[in-house]
Amino acid sequence: TKVYLAGLDQEDLNTMISDALCLYPRICKSLSGIVFQKTKGSPFFVLEFMQSLKSRGLLEYNFHQKRWVWNEDIIRAEDITDNVLHLLSSKMNGLSGDVQTLLKVMACFGSSTNESVIGYLNESAEYAGVRNGLEGALSDGFIVKDEEGSLQFVHDKVREAAYNLIPDSDKKQFHYHLGKVLYALCDGKDVGDTIFLIASQINHGKEWILRDEDLSVCISELNMKAGKKALDGCDHKAAYSYLGASLSLLPNDHWKSHYDLSLRLNFL
Repeated sequence: TKVYLAGLDQEDLNTMISDALCLYPRICKSLSGIVFQKTKGSPFFVLEFMQSLKSRGLLEYNFHQKRWVWNEDIIRAEDITDNVLHLLSSKMNGLSGDVQTLLKVMACFGSSTNESVIGYLNESAEYAGVRNGLEGALSDGFIVKDEEGSLQFVHDKVREAAYNLIPDSDKKQFHYHLGKVLYALCDGKDVGDTIFLIASQINHGKEWILRDEDLSVCISELNMKAGKKALDGCDHKAAYSYLGASLSLLPNDHWKSHYDLSLRLNFL
């Protein structure tokens, strides 16, 4: 069972901010109104945005007045996306290596994945700490897990910040290496829908795959299996992508050198 939590409404948000700042609700209404407008009531974004305001002196305790004060005009003009991303990036850069690795891996997979995939990776030497990293990411509130073992980022911006932990120049290779490790771990196993994840990751490294004909043929077959599974699930767009990748990885003389694979591809 999946539970979807809606954001806070404006009244509840005002109550929360009032309690946090130890001020009467009527005094906080102007601030909570701006925060609600900026965050749409997302609890995660509310907390990050409020911390961002405090860290930059836009929300501060005035000892003369003996209360928290803020500048509504400056806060109203704030770009929450840039500010929260900066705050998240700073926070993530201070995390342990295992947690950072887990966040990078999850970001490469998209907004969600299954815990079983983390289990596969934890068996490898390269990603042996991802299970510990997952516990840290769950504890820090970056990731949530439902009863079915599905893991997902609490917000798209958290995923964006996690993905930015990988330098742009390294992203393609990171995806490819991740796919290769998963491929080696899962080769010969019935991994269900995880085959889509493996193929999608490893396909980022086409320029490296094509340098090794034996590897090219293996990954071509992987994509053919993913394409067939997508067809069975009536996902024709994904099937077209995987089958196209499969064909592109075969050598020019594939009808001669890899007749059986070429024939199977042709009939899908």
